[in-house]
Amino acid sequence: MGAGGRMPVPSNKNGEKENPLRRVPHEKPPFTLSQIKKAIPPHCFKRSLLRSFSYIVYDLCLASIFYYVATSYFHILPYSLSYIAWPIYWVFQGCVLTGVWVIAHECGHHAFSDYQWVDDTVGLILHSALLVPYFSWKYSHRRHHSNTGSMERDEVFVPKPKSRMAWYSKYLNNPPGRVLTLAVTLTLGWPLYLAFNVSGRDYDRFACHYDPYGPIYSGRERLQIYMSDAGLFAATYVLYSVAAAKGLAWLVCVYGVPLLIVNGFLVLITFLQHTHPALPHYDSSEWDWLRGALATVDRDYGVLNKVFHNITDTHVAHHLFSTMPHYNAMEATKAIKPILGKYYQFDDTPVVKAMWREAKECLYVEPDEDGGSKGVFWYRNKF
Repeated sequence: MGAGGRMPVPSNKNGEKENPLRRVPHEKPPFTLSQIKKAIPPHCFKRSLLRSFSYIVYDLCLASIFYYVATSYFHILPYSLSYIAWPIYWVFQGCVLTGVWVIAHECGHHAFSDYQWVDDTVGLILHSALLVPYFSWKYSHRRHHSNTGSMERDEVFVPKPKSRMAWYSKYLNNPPGRVLTLAVTLTLGWPLYLAFNVSGRDYDRFACHYDPYGPIYSGRERLQIYMSDAGLFAATYVLYSVAAAKGLAWLVCVYGVPLLIVNGFLVLITFLQHTHPALPHYDSSEWDWLRGALATVDRDYGVLNKVFHNITDTHVAHHLFSTMPHYNAMEATKAIKPILGKYYQFDDTPVVKAMWREAKECLYVEPDEDGGSKGVFWYRNKF
């Protein structure tokens, strides 16, 4: 799956490994988007309907195999073995369904095919099955791509300056507090964001991804928000019918727990892509689209890079060219790295270690006090 595996670790001219905590340059880059695009082979921008569907078929076949094994054989296992088998199923199924989620995300970017109606139909079906409001998230995520790194207009994981941190934040700045924060973020972060815009940008009134009249959306997008809600109602009715026929416990084991893992990976991947001690954020006096798009980081999830269709280790290229299909993103990333130079950020820190480090080091943002630009914000951790 995907087009490549682990990314090579960046090194300097002497062959030494680059420090992943080295700050990304925040000055306007000496290259343009068109120069970056010219470095990428033209075929990388071509979308293949057949190839894109092949990834859906592959993922759904794997998910079906896991489902068949779990429902056909786990009940005949000794109790001691079933307690081992079910967690293995949950992890495997959750990882594969995260790959399905990524393909639906590609549909939202019009990176699946050359036909917008195909992308929206496939995306609506796949995301609804995973209880995601397809069009609602498509539009808010598009605004995230348009405003990445902006303190005022970015849509998600928008850091706060120290003065706006909640009063209880300093009491969570310890190991037990970080464990609690991460546990809540990974389990409830995604539904809280959709329902209450938690970790999202500030609006002048209540913002919700399910509300067609909410401030996130314009009037011309309203009908499609209704369609997203209809997709969720249809999926919920199917799940209700399954629970009525098979029992709630069966549904939780087969579908509910893998979905929690999908949601957890989604939040973790997004968090680690946009939260890093080396990444700047900008206010309106400094922000521009290209510097904002470069204010993200590629990570290494090992074999999961392929399972997640390389959304993890080609995210910089994705922010620069979001309509590029995932199966060409690895080749494009290798092509643009010489152009980007120090503006390209890759961190191969093990995911669990990186998650803990970022939760500890990236609490709020402030400009440098030593004469640096007041419009460029960096992560801090001292209260």
